[in-house]
Amino acid sequence: MAMISKTLVFTYIYLLIYIILSSGVILYNKWVLSPKYFNFPFPITLTMIHMAFSGIVSFFLVRVFKVVSPVKMTFEIYATCVIPISAFFAASLWFGNTAYLYISVAFIQMLKALMPVATFIMAVLCGTDKARCDVFLNMLVVSVGVVVSSYGEIHFNVVGTVYQVTGIFAEALRLVLTQVLLQKKGLTLNPITSLYYIAPCSFVFLFVPWYLLEKPGMEVSQIQFNFWIFFSNALCALALNFSIFLVIGRTGAVTIRVAGVLKDWILIALSTVIFPESTITGMNIIGYAIALCGVVMYNYLKVRDVRASSQLPEAAPERMVKDWKLDKKASDIYVPNNGGDGSTANILSSSDAADEEAQPLVASSRLSHVGRTQASNHGG
Repeated sequence: MAMISKTLVFTYIYLLIYIILSSGVILYNKWVLSPKYFNFPFPITLTMIHMAFSGIVSFFLVRVFKVVSPVKMTFEIYATCVIPISAFFAASLWFGNTAYLYISVAFIQMLKALMPVATFIMAVLCGTDKARCDVFLNMLVVSVGVVVSSYGEIHFNVVGTVYQVTGIFAEALRLVLTQVLLQKKGLTLNPITSLYYIAPCSFVFLFVPWYLLEKPGMEVSQIQFNFWIFFSNALCALALNFSIFLVIGRTGAVTIRVAGVLKDWILIALSTVIFPESTITGMNIIGYAIALCGVVMYNYLKVRDVRASSQLPEAAPERMVKDWKLDKKASDIYVPNNGGDGSTANILSSSDAADEEAQPLVASSRLSHVGRTQASNHGG
């Protein structure tokens, strides 16, 4: 009994750390980018700092300290998998971070309710999911909720909304591509190895829009570059990456989804206190509540599908173990809100991957052994 309570305590500590870091990174990014506060209106530059920092740290962990082993990466896998995934990952972070310049944190969190809709549309287009009536109705509920919430937004800005929604669709396409490309190759990467391969590639993709869009502006304006602010900001983003991995490794689908919803409500409330200009209306709340109902129903359907797909007659103890494992596997259904929070945590998760099981972050050779991927898929 003492053992169970100790495990529970650690699980709740990890969940609390995840909620604090995730909310903190989003609010920190908004504060850095906002013209009213730190006034560093260069979202691509900020994202490039995160990518460079993550790439350097993961290089040291993989090559110098050898915490995990690198996977057997061929040029073919790099060209067909890593490059397209990195491109959409860079795009989702770029658009997501740019939205902070135009719309409030609260409204951004409300728009993020569209994530399951975008993922479902992309999955159907790519042929990894079938168009189903029940899921379509859920998507309709979510979309109506977001439209109502947008209608109630006092400081509605078309440019910011388009940036955020484009970022959400880029993220959805990356998730589906990850599922289609990497899983077919039998390749699994944990957060450290995924950062090792994807962060430098995303940095290169971000360099082109940075050179064209932000470099001229940075030469003209007198920007204040505070090393400690950018260092701590990148460190928070990296810590968030590992915290999500630890949470997925210790909790099931239901817990992590509840934590995600709780985090969104905390963020919406906190952002109105920290940034007084982001006013919330009753229409905002009603719309967001409608959207959340759709998201919860969608997640319920997905968990039910995962469970139904492997309900074979078996002894009670085995069934209990299997249910627990399925709950952990289904945790991937919840997509952490990483559009624009600088987190690279969900690089290699997919919205509907029932065949991936998260492992706790430990210094073990099992973490990235490609040779064992066919036998036991483990993802971040």
